[in-house]
Amino acid sequence: MTLLNKDMTLCISLSARPSNNGTRFHNHLYEALGLNWIYKAFAPTDLRLAIAGVRGLDIRGCAISMPYKEDVIALVDRMDPSAQAIDSVNTIVNDAGVLTAYNTDYSAIVQLIERSGLDPAASVLLRGSGGMAKATAAAFRDAGFAHVTVVARNETSGRALADLYAFAWRPEVGGATADVLVNVTPIGMAGGADEARWLSRPRRSPRLRWSSTWWPFLPRRR
Repeated sequence: MTLLNKDMTLCISLSARPSNNGTRFHNHLYEALGLNWIYKAFAPTDLRLAIAGVRGLDIRGCAISMPYKEDVIALVDRMDPSAQAIDSVNTIVNDAGVLTAYNTDYSAIVQLIERSGLDPAASVLLRGSGGMAKATAAAFRDAGFAHVTVVARNETSGRALADLYAFAWRPEVGGATADVLVNVTPIGMAGGADEARWLSRPRRSPRLRWSSTWWPFLPRRR
């Protein structure tokens, strides 16, 4: 393990309820890559001052979690197209005092759609209605997909997301079928049977199915 030293590059995260997951993940990779970097999670008491600290202390990068993904927009210098696409930020990069905001969730889904060679005419079942679901819906919309159904038990957030991108909404999967199945709910976080049932339901065989929860699953192709 790299010892703390004055020359370390600092990256942080800002969240209302920080956990150790991101801290362990990033620091493990820094060590594996031989980087003299360190990552620390924070729960800010004043968001404006926290972002000023990123600039003033030359903190290299800052991950942004709920509920600050929209609030930080007014505090950065530049918005990357990935953040502009959904008016939501999950990463800030500090280049010599210039803060640029990104949404890496959106970028990752755009790349996954492109690399999978999906036909925009394909139908999609998108399970979830939170921040990651918004990034996923926007990526499909921007890639030219029109036959997308948002599956969310929360009617208010589910309908709002579907209406935002002119998609359909339904509260449960039921007997629905689709060419692409996407899970962006917390059911994949524990890697339990719920996600397995969702991704292997006895419907017509989809071309692609994936879970966008970052731990412990990776996107999988059938």
